[in-house]
Amino acid sequence: MLLPVALKKAAENRKEIDPKTGKKRKVSISVIEAFGGFDENAPVPVKDVEEVLRLEYRSKFLNPKWRDAMLKQGSGGTYEISQRMTAMIGWSATAEIDNFVFDQAAERYALDADVAKQLQRANPEAFKNIVRRLLEASGRGMWSTDTSTLDKLKDLYADADDIIEQGSDFRAKIKQEA
Repeated sequence: MLLPVALKKAAENRKEIDPKTGKKRKVSISVIEAFGGFDENAPVPVKDVEEVLRLEYRSKFLNPKWRDAMLKQGSGGTYEISQRMTAMIGWSATAEIDNFVFDQAAERYALDADVAKQLQRANPEAFKNIVRRLLEASGRGMWSTDTSTLDKLKDLYADADDIIEQGSDFRAKIKQEA
């Protein structure tokens, strides 16, 4: 508990003097510790990074309810999905990510035609990044999948690239077809 108090004092020391009181202004502080109610003298449990990632991907990224909530947010939700895919590649470089996570991500975000259309309409660049990251995972040996899946992803990537290159008129036409 000393660190928050020290940070509070340091913040107060940087404040200007209040002309009414002639003293430095006070800084309010609130500290929330989220260690699950453990005794403060008990050791904090340390979890393996692979276990934490598995929980994160199952509870959010691969959860259809989370995906649907992101889809409802439009461009911002699509961007969030894209960023999580990028983060997954980053973690895969240093930690073991189960193959099923990539399989499920491909099925839920790229290979599901309805979801892919929604993502492309909402944010074509983010969708392209999702597909690009799946192809990268395969190319870097982080994900083992069959040739048919890779071919579908390559086609989706080429289509996404075409949509982006053809610009806003083409995207407007796609939105009208929906």
